[in-house]
Amino acid sequence: MFETALNISTQLSSQLESRIQDRTARVGIIGLGYVGLPLALLFSEQEFPVTGFDIDAHKIDLLSKGKSYICRIPATEIQRAHDRGFAATSDYSQVAEMDAIIICVPTPINEHREPDLSCITNTLESIAPYIRPGQLVVLESTTYPGTTEEIMVPALEDGNHQGLKVHRNGDEGEKVFYVSFSPEREDPGNNDVARRDIPKVVGGISIRATELACALYGSIFNRTVPVSGPATAEMTKLLENIYRCVNIALVNELKQLCLRMGIDIWEVIDAASTKPFGFHPFYPGPGLGGHCIPVDPFYLSWKAKEWDFHTRFIELAGEINSSMPYHVVESIGSALNQRSQTLRGSEVLVLGISYKKDIDDLREAPALTVIELLQKEGAKVSYHDPYFPTIGRGRKYDLKMSAVSLDNLWKYDCVVIITDHSDYDYARIVRESTLVVDTRNATRGIISSNIVRC
Repeated sequence: MFETALNISTQLSSQLESRIQDRTARVGIIGLGYVGLPLALLFSEQEFPVTGFDIDAHKIDLLSKGKSYICRIPATEIQRAHDRGFAATSDYSQVAEMDAIIICVPTPINEHREPDLSCITNTLESIAPYIRPGQLVVLESTTYPGTTEEIMVPALEDGNHQGLKVHRNGDEGEKVFYVSFSPEREDPGNNDVARRDIPKVVGGISIRATELACALYGSIFNRTVPVSGPATAEMTKLLENIYRCVNIALVNELKQLCLRMGIDIWEVIDAASTKPFGFHPFYPGPGLGGHCIPVDPFYLSWKAKEWDFHTRFIELAGEINSSMPYHVVESIGSALNQRSQTLRGSEVLVLGISYKKDIDDLREAPALTVIELLQKEGAKVSYHDPYFPTIGRGRKYDLKMSAVSLDNLWKYDCVVIITDHSDYDYARIVRESTLVVDTRNATRGIISSNIVRC
């Protein structure tokens, strides 16, 4: 009996591996945002039959019409994927038809900087009844070490009502499916590294689960990096983002010191970057944005408390980075004060509101905090961003603003560069503005008395 179950289990995994190798494995991507949609297109490019799942009816409608809602993904890519059989749906019952399911849903933090796993748990609850033997389920959403084993596995096992179990080492059977974790490594706006060239870290619940996930990702990425288990893969992603968070906090703090000392921090970083070893440049700014760096370190801080461990370094870095929008507003007020003006009642134009240059992503964007702080101080705030004609309401903001043109820069008391989009003509902005506060060093090389760099 055991031998029969073992043979069936082996057959199931071998069949999945064969389908992956010949590109007939049906791949389901759950969550069609900045991570899931590019991933779906990568699989489609390699001729896999791909189905995208999302609860956002607007996204499904646009994709069904061959349209894109992410600026760096042209509609032509969506249309080509359609030609290869790509489809998008909100019907989770179709999960039963997939051979591999990859979950790419958001993992934000709440107002107390605690993990909000509701998107993951809701997704698991939705797909659990449709999981079938031999399927591979991979979580890509960034989260704390232990999530795959403590949250994902029980939810899928308890919710399928068919007696299915996650495959574990030495635990064979005919009613098994495979679970792995592989952290997303998307870098919006990075055109220097092709997505296929970004190594894919993979950690499965079992050795076989890792092998299957590596086979799946190895079909679209040039390199896979297997690790001992999901917790190692989960911690790997957190280390990557904490490394950036801490180093950005360091240069943000040094920037404020250099301003007081009359030293150009950008020149300092450039000089330090000439060292061929032991140094990697990070750059200061108005605060952290995006889904990863401002959020992910606090997943580990929260989890560490379970082990009676206080992550002081992470929390200090978070405090410094979170304070940067306040530093920007203080600098604007000081610059206006030098011109015998007050922040209250001043006309302020914010240039760039996305969290990063040349992308259409507002997640955790520091510009939103700067706008809200300026409004609280009584300033009359306008904004311009080539990627956002309007700002509506989000999880942490409710601004309801429309972008203005750049035709009348002279009428503003202060123009603040928050996001240094490539589309901007900074020489013209400086020339036509009364006062420019530059948080990104976008005006470097331009000499003018109306520039204040902060």
